[in-house]
Amino acid sequence: NPPSAAPASTPIRAVKVPTRPFGRTGVPVSMLSLGGIFDIESNQLVLKQALDWGVNYWDTAAGYNGGKSEGGIGMYLEKNPQARRDIFLVTKYDGGGLTQALNQSLERLKTDYIDLYFLHGLDNTSKLDDETKAWVAKAKADKKIRFFGFSTHSKMESCLQEAAKLGWIDGIMLKYDFRLMQTDAMKAAMDAATKAGIGLTAMKTQSKSPITTETEADLKLGGHFIQRGFTPHQAKIKAVWENPQIASICSQMPNLTILQSNIAAALDKTSLTAADHAALRQYAADTCSGYCAGCTQFCEAAPGHQVPVGDVMRTLMYHRSYGDQELARTVFRQLPEMA
Repeated sequence: NPPSAAPASTPIRAVKVPTRPFGRTGVPVSMLSLGGIFDIESNQLVLKQALDWGVNYWDTAAGYNGGKSEGGIGMYLEKNPQARRDIFLVTKYDGGGLTQALNQSLERLKTDYIDLYFLHGLDNTSKLDDETKAWVAKAKADKKIRFFGFSTHSKMESCLQEAAKLGWIDGIMLKYDFRLMQTDAMKAAMDAATKAGIGLTAMKTQSKSPITTETEADLKLGGHFIQRGFTPHQAKIKAVWENPQIASICSQMPNLTILQSNIAAALDKTSLTAADHAALRQYAADTCSGYCAGCTQFCEAAPGHQVPVGDVMRTLMYHRSYGDQELARTVFRQLPEMA
């Protein structure tokens, strides 16, 4: 979720972000999740304030900031060990042996267990085989993880449908926004996953193009929502929260301004109107040519195709929309070499 510089309209007092049950686990998680793609080591105050305001779902990954994201959370937990019981901690496997990778994450995070352990960035469920299932069962028995699942940036609909059939996937983090939530395929996939009891976390909810930044369509959308009393960024996440199937929205919040803006949106009881939804649909139509919808089953389907279009688009998004050149380089370096 690319950060917004928009401040909240009013100060946040002693309030807590509402919670939602995470699928069949029943664990209450904050409907706003702290995304860990930022320099956490140098921004420890953001972690403290997030928890003070009830953001108890913290998301990171072994590969974020070269391991420094996990390390930054570990710094906080080492200094504030009492806070661990209040945090729903999520991290992601980025490669290597599963056991070795999990142990390394546990060491960096200064914790004995991970609440939710993800395989990172799947575009199909082939890795969710019997061997992985057995590994998950052992990791749970050893109390190193509580729950297991995966994140997906492309072919999300088929990933959800297939995961729903497995019966042992606890959670999925998926690319999901005001554009994608309108399609019949996504609605059917969400229904299947929810029926299977899978907890769902939305990411990339701002639906930013990796190529353009501020367009006439952006300015028009901004004008509409500023008159309504909130920003387009807040409107986009409010639209996703209107779906009760979403347990939480994961958002990159590297400073207190963005954190407060998103929390203000979570606390605001104002519902989006029909005109608001119409404005979002019009914006989606006006900007669809610059948006990657994750449907790589089409753009990567040509015979002999070797370019991972979806992953390249994701690195462009990190570079141009997030402004995180290091993350973009890291993800790009991990792409398979082409012959």
